[in-house]
Amino acid sequence: MVLDGEVVIYVGYTRNLRSRLRQHLIGNRESSVLHEQVGQELDKLGLVATSADVADWLGRCEVRWRTDDNPEATKHALVLALQPRFNRQVPKQP
Repeated sequence: MVLDGEVVIYVGYTRNLRSRLRQHLIGNRESSVLHEQVGQELDKLGLVATSADVADWLGRCEVRWRTDDNPEATKHALVLALQPRFNRQVPKQP
């Protein structure tokens, strides 16, 4: 999960954390949902945010992770409970 201060802003899961973080930080809006969402937020401040702008903003965030036997279910539960602003789809409560 990615935190901005004490606020969880994104929850995801991956088999290769290093590779996925690289996509978020040095990728582009097509390679990463988080990169796209942060870029759209930064765009609201004026000019279109560059990849470097997004990487700079994300670089100030904290990343926390854990290993899990069922990462999809864990992500679902966390997104439902925390409703992070940069997750595109927040699952509906059952």
